[in-house]
Amino acid sequence: MNGLHLTADLRDCAPSTAALTNVDALRALCLDAVREAGLTPVGELFHRFPGAGGGTGVVLLAESHVAVHTWPEMNAVTLDVYVCNFGADNTARAHTLMNHLQAHLHPGRVERHTLHRGTAP
Repeated sequence: MNGLHLTADLRDCAPSTAALTNVDALRALCLDAVREAGLTPVGELFHRFPGAGGGTGVVLLAESHVAVHTWPEMNAVTLDVYVCNFGADNTARAHTLMNHLQAHLHPGRVERHTLHRGTAP
């Protein structure tokens, strides 16, 4: 159960950022970030909410998951990255994934949290 859970609340994201309203762009951003981080995608699901609503998506990883939720009406995004460190230390990969997502969502303000889950064997 030794793992790392990173969360970020992004506010004042640039309204022109396609991933806020376009789930295809959100999906591409997430999969690019996963590849850049060197993690292993094993499944995915993305959903666009009707009207002016945003999107939500998750990429399941062999190492755990990344989840993204957008609120274009508030220019806000929440990010959730969890990796297990069983068999390998994925800490740097988790941070690379989070940093990639954050950089491409262009927030004006960011609140990040780190939670170490479980204990090392």
